Amino acid sequence: MRNLHMENHFNTPAEVVDLSIKACENKTKLPVGKMILLGIMAGGFIALGGATSSTAAHAVENVGVARALAGVIFPVGLMLIVFLGGELFTGNCLIIMDVFDKRVTWAGLFRDLFIVFFSNLIGALCVDVLIVFSGNLNYSGGLLGAYTIKVAVSKIAISPVQGITSGILCNILVCLAVLMATSARDIAGKVWAIFFPICAFVVGGFEHCVANMATFVTAALLVPGGISLTAALKSMVIVTIGNAIGGGVLLAWPLRMMSADK
Repeated sequence: MRNLHMENHFNTPAEVVDLSIKACENKTKLPVGKMILLGIMAGGFIALGGATSSTAAHAVENVGVARALAGVIFPVGLMLIVFLGGELFTGNCLIIMDVFDKRVTWAGLFRDLFIVFFSNLIGALCVDVLIVFSGNLNYSGGLLGAYTIKVAVSKIAISPVQGITSGILCNILVCLAVLMATSARDIAGKVWAIFFPICAFVVGGFEHCVANMATFVTAALLVPGGISLTAALKSMVIVTIGNAIGGGVLLAWPLRMMSADK
């Protein structure tokens, strides 16, 4: 009876991996226009999650409390992507499981990641423009804007080793959130499945390339020339490599071995 109850509410780990492999294969088959649109949506959703979490945490002096508060809010970005649709670069790193399975070619993988990455950037830019002109960054006498610039500068200053390792840890948690959402068969289960891993990555202060896009764009719009474009691009490359390794290698390969047909 207990097993039947669980089967009615959860997919098994092997079923989750198989469902994810099929979903990832379908992602690579999307028409380019639809892929771009879904990528723009995802970038915008993550930017909204970042903006609202920063608004909640910007005036909290204790770092741990501030990160915990931000961690409660930020997961809404991935929830919107999972429930409403969206193509997110970090989650799409799991497509490498299909490459291992010979369902998708390496060219198909890189094509998808390239299109989705820059679509996420466009989405983040669109939302960030709205945020800047909405007056949101004027909260607390401009403290929120100053906080955003401070965060951007700290991300630019990150070392290559820190950026890669932090990016690895981040995308392991992000991809686990996506997979855990697949394991749940109801909305409430998916909400909690997404919430805890994403909250953990925010509290841990790990680096997410799409969230960083939004931070850099907001800071650049707020203070033109205030941050170095070259340094921001360097940071983006480093963190993106870490994200790709975390989700696409360190997590995807062992998960593929869990597939029901292995």
